[in-house]
Amino acid sequence: MTDVPDIVVSRLPVYLRALQYMVINGKSTTSSQELGEKVGISAAQIRKDLSQFGEFGKQGTGYNIPFLIDSLLQILKVEKVWDVVLVGMGELGHAILRYQGFVNRGFNIVACYDSDPLKIGTKINNYSILDVKDLVKDAKKAEIKMAMLCVPASSAQKVTDLLVEGGVLAILNYAPLSLAVPTYVRVQYIDPVIGLQRMAYYLNK
Repeated sequence: MTDVPDIVVSRLPVYLRALQYMVINGKSTTSSQELGEKVGISAAQIRKDLSQFGEFGKQGTGYNIPFLIDSLLQILKVEKVWDVVLVGMGELGHAILRYQGFVNRGFNIVACYDSDPLKIGTKINNYSILDVKDLVKDAKKAEIKMAMLCVPASSAQKVTDLLVEGGVLAILNYAPLSLAVPTYVRVQYIDPVIGLQRMAYYLNK
């Protein structure tokens, strides 16, 4: 399979979420037109995106939703559950730990870390907050490949270096700065301010 553009990969979880809601509502088949209306993407774009990975529907009959869901789960490699570590136990870290929507979508937070002596050893939602000094050792031992970074910008790069040293290959970064990582490490940035700035451009147009 040739390299798929990242913008295409970024749309697959959107399709998957919409299809899963369709199943909850009792639907078993759909069309690219209907799916496009659900996610705000043209039917032609959806067909083009899916064609990067094979043939999933038939003209005139559309897509079998359970089959397409299973296919997307495999393409995204979330047909299994990935263990994830969370670093940074401020308000955002606490909120993420309380969120119940990870496991049923392929991700399991197995440990959380912080550098604050007042937080280390305390518990939240049955998690004991661990010392970030043990991050490299723990990540290597558990063969952790994914992490969520919720630390301040001032310490984000230092913690990222620890994650990389520990063998982590994918980092979801909430800190408002770009991280320097090896080419084999994937970083996804989540910055609400950037999202707001992007939307502000379109206001009053």
